[in-house]
Amino acid sequence: SKESAPPAMLKFVVVCLSVYGASAFAPTSLPSLACRRAATCTGPLSLRASSTEGEEDVSRRTMVGTAMAFGAAAAVSSSPERAMAADETMTIKTTAGDMEFEFWPDVAPKTVESFKKLAKTGYFDGQAFHRVIKGFVIQGGDPNSKKGYGPAGTLKGADAGAISKWGTGGPGFNIKAEFNPRKHEFGVLSMARSALPDSAGSQFFVCLGNLPSLDNKYTTFGKMTKGDDVLNKIGNTKTVKGDYPFERQGIESVTIQ
Repeated sequence: SKESAPPAMLKFVVVCLSVYGASAFAPTSLPSLACRRAATCTGPLSLRASSTEGEEDVSRRTMVGTAMAFGAAAAVSSSPERAMAADETMTIKTTAGDMEFEFWPDVAPKTVESFKKLAKTGYFDGQAFHRVIKGFVIQGGDPNSKKGYGPAGTLKGADAGAISKWGTGGPGFNIKAEFNPRKHEFGVLSMARSALPDSAGSQFFVCLGNLPSLDNKYTTFGKMTKGDDVLNKIGNTKTVKGDYPFERQGIESVTIQ
């Protein structure tokens, strides 16, 4: 039988490699990222502590790698399983209202798969957004955030011991980083981590604006499609030292549909 012609993108890569060589598609490394325990990092909470805890140079994917990945993705994009995964959405029901999100399995398949599995077990239900930095991010996904607030749902009468653990919890496993070209913009979902690139677990953050300094350094894996008012409400809540919301910003449930 007649063999089908290779995709146009692969033709382009082959031609360019033969003329210029692979080095022509290798951009310089990104500046090193120092985890300063900001809202995008996991670990004990503090207000953007200035001490660095290790730096890792994160290299961008080369054009060749991206082109090959594109070709591979195109080969399986027609499968029903992949189409279903791409069509699944998420609703985060909070004490401030509902936010709906789409997933990006095309650029972060393992991250999306892990997040969905946790959500379907009820892992996130009853947690809270334990860190809010106005104009930057809201962060959740820590099981330790289920405890700490006082009887009235504020930091008045709070359990200091429980609060000290906020930002340190996880599911007991880590996910390999899937840094990708999708930008950190308003409403984008991304994985929090420590100074180590492959240290993400369950903690995530939602961007409150355009944050180019985080691009290609944290794994973006989805974006909000509905609920801008809710995100802004949470993002503007009153906070105290340590970026703790004074009033609990609860995550009542996370559902996949």
